[in-house]
Amino acid sequence: MIRRPPRSTPKPSSAASDVYKRQSSESPLIALVGPPNSGKTTLFNRLTGLRQKVANYPGVTVEKHLGMVNLDDGRQVSLVDLPGVHGFSARTLDERVTRDVLEGKIEGMRSPDALILIVDVTRLEAQLMLVEPVLDMDLPTLLVLNMVDELEARGGSIDQEALAERLGVDVVRTSARTGRGVEEVLAYLRDLADGDTSVENIERELSNFAGSQPLPVIDAFAARRRLVRSVVQDAGFASPRPSRLTERLDSVFLHKVWGPTIFLAVVLLVFQSIFTWAVPLMDGIDWMVGTSGDWIAAALPDTWYRSLIVDGVWAGVGSVIIFLPQILVLFLFLGILEDSGYMARAAVIADRTMYRVGLQGRAFLPLLSGYACAVPAILAARTIEDERDRLATIFVTPFMTCSARLPVYAILIAAFIPNKPVLGPIMNQQAATLLGLYGLGVVAAIGTAFLLKRTLLKASPTSFLMELPPYRIPAPRTLLLRLLDRSKIFLRRAGRIIFAVTIVLWVLTQFPRTEGGPPDIEQSALGTIGHVIEPVIEPLGFDWRIGIGIVTSLAAREVIVGTLGTIYGVEEADEESFALQEILRRDLEPGAAIGLLVFFAFALQCMSTVAVMRRETAGWKWPALQFFYMLLLGYLGAFISFRIF
Repeated sequence: MIRRPPRSTPKPSSAASDVYKRQSSESPLIALVGPPNSGKTTLFNRLTGLRQKVANYPGVTVEKHLGMVNLDDGRQVSLVDLPGVHGFSARTLDERVTRDVLEGKIEGMRSPDALILIVDVTRLEAQLMLVEPVLDMDLPTLLVLNMVDELEARGGSIDQEALAERLGVDVVRTSARTGRGVEEVLAYLRDLADGDTSVENIERELSNFAGSQPLPVIDAFAARRRLVRSVVQDAGFASPRPSRLTERLDSVFLHKVWGPTIFLAVVLLVFQSIFTWAVPLMDGIDWMVGTSGDWIAAALPDTWYRSLIVDGVWAGVGSVIIFLPQILVLFLFLGILEDSGYMARAAVIADRTMYRVGLQGRAFLPLLSGYACAVPAILAARTIEDERDRLATIFVTPFMTCSARLPVYAILIAAFIPNKPVLGPIMNQQAATLLGLYGLGVVAAIGTAFLLKRTLLKASPTSFLMELPPYRIPAPRTLLLRLLDRSKIFLRRAGRIIFAVTIVLWVLTQFPRTEGGPPDIEQSALGTIGHVIEPVIEPLGFDWRIGIGIVTSLAAREVIVGTLGTIYGVEEADEESFALQEILRRDLEPGAAIGLLVFFAFALQCMSTVAVMRRETAGWKWPALQFFYMLLLGYLGAFISFRIF
């Protein structure tokens, strides 16, 4: 049963009354709101399961999660999971979006009919600061006291009837992670569907402090804090004992020596796992796509249509889904680190270093994951709350040496860099060159971040405040739903662009076709493009063949290896192809080869990254600036290298 406060003189607002007098075919829309780390998304996932979809709010990059809650009588209610906020001052994009949704200012989205406000009951006083502005909305509201199992286990208590009476709202106790109390939330939703819920205004004791005149912001905040403290005391709230587990772990994880050491170990674990765990899955996908492509090719006649299906459509499908394992591994770690509470500690440790280059601590994991692939790394930048810091992180992430660059590095280093020792048996020239290319990307990222935060993204330095939640065991159900969510977003957003680019490149290599044989790539539309751009790249020591490789590598950097193999007639060319290495040594000057390495270290040769950035920044301004900025750096770097070497 839901424990409701006495309703001797209910006074529902006119807006709320109109909502529930109206008998509409539309299901009620309930907004789920609460502070960060309150268990809001866990409750949303438990209520909706797989019946949810994700999209961006119109004109902004903040995601909206919409789900359907199935009631036991066959009816449904709609639930929207709003970004976690501490208030509605609109200082951040999340706060602005949450406020606009509640006020019905989001285009294409109707105002919510009721609210579910969820708070972490172990930090009740701090999190109830959100209650007063939420109840100002004059909508039916359910207050969910989440994590009540932790409260009880640590000796805390709360009189929920007294709290409900004082606030004039329905109150339930839950543990969203275990499912405790969720049935009471469903009972409230059934009442909403029946139209059996009214609104009572919070007791406006704030006016006792403010009087009839508006208070300054600081005074209003102090008055609200006094009101919340009074409400908490009247509800008999007894604070839980500090978590011994959290204290013990923090004594290690936030230690001056052990903290950074463990942080580095976690970083290396995530970094290594993205390669090692994802590689077998990626190889399996590559094998399945190749095998199924061979089967399709055998089943079709040898025509241009077969080439379109196999080399265009099916290869395009493979180029999309092969990224999926890296995304799943990355977001599995992101979910574990965030839900366990360690992410906040890692951000605090990293912030000391990141601040010096104009970024904040939350940027470390996206930049780290950029060494595997920039696509999931840019998605991971959503954990950064400040919009300017998030944009700066997204902008510099492609400078991290992703795995797609390695085939290009491998074949050029093997062809042009001698295998001679530099530091005795510890390192040779080839390894030193590869390490230097990694370092070159880091230097470019640092310099670019420094430049951005003092020009286009200039802002007054902001304090880095990070709430340290208790350590908790992540809920497997929540992790699974998050992985499914990320997979759908990637396949829907980036996948369409990657697929389209692959088809376009196939068309450019196949037409115009010649009679009686395979297409001549030099005479194809793509070959023509190579000859057109040859005068531009000639100062770099590149000819039309390298030009074609640069164009085709826009789909993915490693494509240049296969493209050069096709142009030079080397079958099944890869980064270990000795025949292709010999040809490159013959046709490419050493300075041009070094220049090509530098070009790929800087240039943004990845349309999937551009596509994802366009989605994440809600327009073409930033990805266009990023693409041409990195292209200019790559061109200048290659030009200088060709002249020096």
